Amino acid sequence: MEFIQNNLDIVYFVIFCIFIGIEVIANVPAILHTPLMSGANAISGVIMVGAVIMMFQVSPTDYVTLTVGGIAVFLGALNISGGFFVTGRMLKMFNTKK
Repeated sequence: MEFIQNNLDIVYFVIFCIFIGIEVIANVPAILHTPLMSGANAISGVIMVGAVIMMFQVSPTDYVTLTVGGIAVFLGALNISGGFFVTGRMLKMFNTKK
């Protein structure tokens, strides 16, 4: 409980990002999901920037926050690269055969 009280602004920011993410994902029609995947996965870049900013603001001895930030950076990078990889494979389906 003390962690939440000390980092209330970060908790509010995370909750706000969750609601924004749900709105962005929910308003994309199913037929457009695959073509927009690379752009939508670029939103993970915002997660990575937020995680890095969070990691710069904490003390070097706060291992819990540094670990959560590191996991967020890793998962954001994984989501971005996976999204671009899948989109690249999808676009190859539309190339003409030689």
